Amino acid sequence: MLRAILNRRDLLGGDDLGTIDFNQLYEVYSKQMLYIAYKYTKDFFHAEDVVQEAFLKAYKKMDSIGDTKKIGAWLSAITARTAIDFLRMEKRKGCIPIDDTILEPMAGTAENTEDIEEEVFLRLFQEEVGRTMETLSAQSQEVLKLKIQHGLKENEIACILNLKSGTVKTRLYRARKQLKRCLTPTG
Repeated sequence: MLRAILNRRDLLGGDDLGTIDFNQLYEVYSKQMLYIAYKYTKDFFHAEDVVQEAFLKAYKKMDSIGDTKKIGAWLSAITARTAIDFLRMEKRKGCIPIDDTILEPMAGTAENTEDIEEEVFLRLFQEEVGRTMETLSAQSQEVLKLKIQHGLKENEIACILNLKSGTVKTRLYRARKQLKRCLTPTG
């Protein structure tokens, strides 16, 4: 990866540790940030808007970076939070982005009926989990999305959210427990 090739001095504009080459930061981290934004928005164009907004926020707060080794995690956290803010704003407007695959007609024939039924069941279940996740607290949603959708480890989530690893583990446990309680039919 590019991050492994670039060293700290490359990103920091030579010998001056106080200045950061923002163009190079963009080249290195923009794809990762776009991936994170897309996972939240499910729309490429909205994800690009989120990344642009995240870079603007990062540029304005560049002086607040304490440890330049954590720039990637810092940018990822800004992107995730900006995407969440974007979704909240869209929800208030009443314009919730729709995944293009939902709008496309299902392709296939009667031969694959079991596969189609299984796919439909899986999509419906994923939608139900998504709706149920929206009922969780913002903290729970944040750690669950970073864990499930982005596949991050607890210590990576802790770094991104500026939390202790134990706090992340506790939030994940409680969120999963609450999610399970909501999804399990009561008998």
